[in-house]
Amino acid sequence: MRKITIFNFVTLNGFFKGPSGDTSWHRHGEEENKYGEEKLKAGNILLFGRITYEMMAWYWQSPDAKKNNPVMAEGMNSAEKIVFSKTLQKTEWNNSTIISDNIIEEMKKLKQSPGKNMSVLGSGSIVTQFAEHGLVDEYQIMVDPVILGDGTPIFKDVTHKIDLELTSTRTFKSGVILLCYQPMK
Repeated sequence: MRKITIFNFVTLNGFFKGPSGDTSWHRHGEEENKYGEEKLKAGNILLFGRITYEMMAWYWQSPDAKKNNPVMAEGMNSAEKIVFSKTLQKTEWNNSTIISDNIIEEMKKLKQSPGKNMSVLGSGSIVTQFAEHGLVDEYQIMVDPVILGDGTPIFKDVTHKIDLELTSTRTFKSGVILLCYQPMK
């Protein structure tokens, strides 16, 4: 059975994006970039909601991304990607597929089929839906040492308690702490 991992960064007070979707508060240091490159080497299918997908597609295909972080840009651009959207009609980013209906049922089928593991990047509404339906096998949360006065909580619409077990931690020189959790059975 395939696994689904959530990878996201949050503020100390639990926001994954600030006002107007701002994520400039996240500390993208060299050490964090290397970690991201290592994770891409696993070859997981990348899962996105439409907003995150469009932001990622715009950036990782840009000359700036290819210049500033060529390894990550190559990995992101060559990775297989699934975008969940009821409004997106076509994809502009290579190796991308759209799932527009019954995303929970489609993900249940994908999890049961043979193939690569999958990683959700950003995509708060997708994170919430997958968490609500018990589809998440691991949560990898990078906590930035910053507090915002306003923003969007990462688990904004979760309606029930989900008990987690801490499986590992990693502290980066920037003060960012990676927390890895698995749902308790």
